[in-house]
Amino acid sequence: MATGEFRVRTGEHRLSTGEYRINADARIPFIMDLALALQDAGYSTHRLEEALTAMSDRLGLTGQYFVTPTSIFASFGSGITQSTYMMRTAPRPQNLGQLARVTAVARGVLSGEVAVAEGMKQLMAVSVVPDPKPLTMIIGHGLASAAAARFLGGAWPEMGMAALGGLGIGALATTAARLPNVARVYEFLAAFLCSAAMTLLGALIGGYSVWLATLAGLIVLIPGLTLTTAITELATSHLTAGTTRMAGAFMTFIGIGFGVALGHKVAVLAVGPVAAVVPGAMPVLVNWLALGVIAIAFSLLLRADRGDIGWILLSAVLAFVSTRLGGSILGPEMGVFLGALAVGLGSNLFYRITRRPAAITMVPGLLTLVPGSIGFRSISALLDSQIVAGIDTAFSMVLTAVSLVAGLLTSAAIYPEERFA
Repeated sequence: MATGEFRVRTGEHRLSTGEYRINADARIPFIMDLALALQDAGYSTHRLEEALTAMSDRLGLTGQYFVTPTSIFASFGSGITQSTYMMRTAPRPQNLGQLARVTAVARGVLSGEVAVAEGMKQLMAVSVVPDPKPLTMIIGHGLASAAAARFLGGAWPEMGMAALGGLGIGALATTAARLPNVARVYEFLAAFLCSAAMTLLGALIGGYSVWLATLAGLIVLIPGLTLTTAITELATSHLTAGTTRMAGAFMTFIGIGFGVALGHKVAVLAVGPVAAVVPGAMPVLVNWLALGVIAIAFSLLLRADRGDIGWILLSAVLAFVSTRLGGSILGPEMGVFLGALAVGLGSNLFYRITRRPAAITMVPGLLTLVPGSIGFRSISALLDSQIVAGIDTAFSMVLTAVSLVAGLLTSAAIYPEERFA
């Protein structure tokens, strides 16, 4: 399980507000505003291009789009009359509640029920996003880390220490959101502090697996979802976006791995080696309790609407059960295929039942499957000079991610997504 880059987003207003008004036609400003709003809410690159193409077709525009995690290019018209716009953007964390509101406006315009001018007003109204409450984000980090410790095989001591580490990282995330210089080294600094703290407490208190508690405490930082999205983009021929996102995920893995290694080394120099502890056995019921906790954590971190918490819990349970079933039949790496297939089909069914974005249940479901923790193990092994083990673990990570993407693409082929789903 990994979530990746859950930083506190700012409440800045990023829509055009007249930037493109040199063209009297309101359709182009609306599409550019929609592109920004969808990307800010966490729309993936390949789906964003498809959504913008569908919108321009509906509005009678000839539009071509090229989207990367850090930019949006849009060209309208053809030949010498073509006009091209470029906007620099920045990757943003998922905001499921905001995504639901933006897609509702887009579907209204797409269906013809809402005029373009009215759609622009609605889009402006829903696109001013307030800052999340710091306490909410801190609690979300702590709950996610505690639940991750159980899924990684930890017992109560590991879950408690992981929760403590997650709370600390959540507090650091709220600080990084206000201090750009801290934000630039956020992943490395968080990994260093968490690793050092878990090692020091392991020497002073003991009774828990330091390595497992560290990994679970950092689970929110590990870019497993980014890696999976990158492979999906590459598989759907969005090579530039996929390569860019893959490079970003790799650098985040490196930064976290180096921070953990340095923090552990500094703590060992201060207090000496820490004894290895094997986590104790836990009742099966605790796994189901952890699923409930992770659903609440995802709802807080992804800023989902309260009414969607039950659906998010159902998605997490579906992912957990189907992956365990697939693992018993196909093995742990290939078993993820069945989990992703079930989550993809279930999310598309969720859209048809509720008319709310499929991402509301798909993203939390995938977060219980993505191979971020495997990637962390690979980097840790390589930094510890265990070359063969590191390469073997890296191969398992890639195979798991490919299996997950294959499940998603298969679900889309069996039960296709609707536009703006």
